[in-house]
Amino acid sequence: MRVPRPARSYRYYDLILGAYVCVLLCANLIGPAKLSAVHVPGLGTVTFLAGVLFFPISYLFGDILTEVYGYARDRRVVWSGFAALIFAAIMASVVVHLPPAQLWRDKQAAVEAIFGNTPRIICASILAFWCGSFINSYVLAKMKIWTRGRWLWTRLVGSTLAGELVDSGLFYSIAFGGLWPLEQLLQVTLTQYLLKSGWEIVATPLTYRVVGFLKRAEQEDFYDRDTDFTPFSLRA
Repeated sequence: MRVPRPARSYRYYDLILGAYVCVLLCANLIGPAKLSAVHVPGLGTVTFLAGVLFFPISYLFGDILTEVYGYARDRRVVWSGFAALIFAAIMASVVVHLPPAQLWRDKQAAVEAIFGNTPRIICASILAFWCGSFINSYVLAKMKIWTRGRWLWTRLVGSTLAGELVDSGLFYSIAFGGLWPLEQLLQVTLTQYLLKSGWEIVATPLTYRVVGFLKRAEQEDFYDRDTDFTPFSLRA
């Protein structure tokens, strides 16, 4: 029988939760509005959705939350982000389909282009985020136990590679499978995966500093030895 751990109050947990949801919403609402192409010497033209530059920040938050506060508290944050994405999708759909005023009719096409994602893309985005985030948190929590808290960089990188693989694979296969040629689908998926994973690997020194600061400030360094890893719970 699991013994419930005593409730604790943290100085920065709520602030991180708010920042996480903010980044997630911005990356999913603003990011997909533009497909960018950048010429990289030696690689040629790299095509990617603009949101790929910012979405990995949500995985940084996931790493930090799991490392400091544990899987269960990160799980609550993931569900908060999941609920926020669903609300944003509903709100965007309502805004797009409301009849425009006469003076706004010439702007309606722009509104539809930016916020009128198809249900297929919305479902792909939400499902990919949910699965990828939980995989990221689970891998990091388990690796922390296996490594006995040593070699933080290994679990930061390992969890990111696992989570981003699931996220990118699910999103592009669900959103664009059968619509794009297979070669293009694989190329864009691989590019997104490498960009997002590389972004977080480069940010590892910053993650180290934030994790160290929070562990000292919160007097917390949680190990998920007795955690119930089901994603279908809000218990912290």
